[in-house]
Amino acid sequence: MEINMEDCLFCKIIKGEIPSKKVYEDDFVYAFYDISPQAPTHFLVIPKEHICCANMITAENSSVVSKCFEAIAKIANDLGIADDGYRVINNCGELGQQTVKHLHFHVLGGRQMQWPPG
Repeated sequence: MEINMEDCLFCKIIKGEIPSKKVYEDDFVYAFYDISPQAPTHFLVIPKEHICCANMITAENSSVVSKCFEAIAKIANDLGIADDGYRVINNCGELGQQTVKHLHFHVLGGRQMQWPPG
């Protein structure tokens, strides 16, 4: 179910209506630290374009995903977690535990990750 952009938590963060601890921003992507970190380094990368979830990625909007991953690589290098490794997570839908209906990627690093993850 698509959420109205005016009601979207992440759209409000992008607009500056809700405060966040920004890590990175460009014309396409906004990144900020998670308010409930699950690792020493835990930030979210979100496209500025409202896409509710991975199921809604299309040929017309898929370039934003590459912009997100370009940002992830840059931020991981800048924060010093790239060499040791990190995990990128996307939750999609209710069973995937997606709590905010705006495409986003959690990036966790700074500790040994466990497998299986969930």
